[in-house]
Amino acid sequence: MSVALRNAQRAVLVRRAPLRRAVCVLRAALGAARFDVGLVCAGNGLMRHLNGVYRQCLEPTDVLSFPFHRVAAGELPRPLSRDEYNLGDIFLGVEYIHQQCRSTGEDFDSVLVVTAAHGLCHLLGYQHNTKAEWQQMYQKEAEILEELNRLTGASVRPLTAGLF
Repeated sequence: MSVALRNAQRAVLVRRAPLRRAVCVLRAALGAARFDVGLVCAGNGLMRHLNGVYRQCLEPTDVLSFPFHRVAAGELPRPLSRDEYNLGDIFLGVEYIHQQCRSTGEDFDSVLVVTAAHGLCHLLGYQHNTKAEWQQMYQKEAEILEELNRLTGASVRPLTAGLF
């Protein structure tokens, strides 16, 4: 199925083709290659707005995920029709991520891919509100990023190693 990628910002240059390819690999590593996913590259204004509306936080953020299905962590949706083969949408705060990378010296393209992996995990029910949830999500992120590394020669890892 498809990864629909839309660049809804102009502040940061986004290399869309490599990002789309990486998300396809990550989606397959999650066992969800048959499902569509929407990916929106957003600026700080849109991320601030969405974060305010959906999380009551009036600041931009790196990623927001909007699942099409509600599933337990690690479960795949069970679509009843072709129209339901959709994981949902991920909004990547590319301007926010770019600003963070400039201050930390991390590679923007790599962080973008890792952040997309985090968003994909959220679409499949993973959360990080407790230490146990975080450990489960971190393990899944590490697993799918390792598969990405193996298939593409990349060298990325989860960003949330020290969350708890």
